[in-house]
Amino acid sequence: MEIFVEVARLRSFSAAGRRLGLTRAMVSKHIMQLETKLDARLLHRSTREVSLTDAGHAYLAPCLATVEQAREAARAISPAGAELAGALRIQAPSGFGSAWLADAVARFSLRHPLLTPSLFVDDALLDPIRHGFDLTIRVGGIPDSSGLAMRRLAPCRGVLCASPDYVARWGMPQTPEALLAHQCLHFSYLTDGTSWHFTRGSERRTVRVNAGFTANNGLVLQQAAERGLGIVYNTTFLAWQKLIDGALLPVLPDWELPLNDLSALYPASRQLSPKVRALVDFLVAEYRVAPWDLALARAGIL
Repeated sequence: MEIFVEVARLRSFSAAGRRLGLTRAMVSKHIMQLETKLDARLLHRSTREVSLTDAGHAYLAPCLATVEQAREAARAISPAGAELAGALRIQAPSGFGSAWLADAVARFSLRHPLLTPSLFVDDALLDPIRHGFDLTIRVGGIPDSSGLAMRRLAPCRGVLCASPDYVARWGMPQTPEALLAHQCLHFSYLTDGTSWHFTRGSERRTVRVNAGFTANNGLVLQQAAERGLGIVYNTTFLAWQKLIDGALLPVLPDWELPLNDLSALYPASRQLSPKVRALVDFLVAEYRVAPWDLALARAGIL
């Protein structure tokens, strides 16, 4: 099962063998023995890559849980006892990962020096199980996967921002519809495309903006907005300091954008790994009162 997990993560018999200290032939032999025992084909093989079959996808989540439980059991009787130890693979959006999570993971690691965390930041919606992450931080709810569990960390508020220079040149829009006359900076991973949704009390408005600049990274868009390129659809956890400093101005502050959550996703199992549970508990305590929104409230912004 451990060999299968590594092959599924790395999409390669050779890479899994190098990770485990086995030859490619031995890895292949163990996988074939496992498939024979299960009477199911778990992997598609080709000369270029290895991919999971439907049965392989279904088998991977419980395998991950079983392998991790076996490792935790071994650590429980090691000289280190119950001390948290070992690898901890974490994935997060680039903006949140660099602005907030990196510092939190570093402080958590100081408490648990036997841990070896690795943080992967990317705004793409990567499959945590397929890519072998112990913990994924994501904006929004849980995807359609029975292999994942979710815990809410903090509210995630959207905010439109523009630089003072842009506003001086093009004016401040007063209604959502006025955005049609403006240059808008668009985050390409928004699920509704270029349709921006607004709420004010019982009013609901939807505007399909003209995306003059598009990127798949929130930090890139924020930097473009600071340069005066246009109005950016941002998040308060990313924009808070720029708003307080005046480098960015809130646009349409009386209108609310859809509210999401920052969520922690991890492989669902009967027994959650102690190191993952400890990190999630730590992050929940860190972000229960979102420090970025608290700072904005204290500054009288938004």
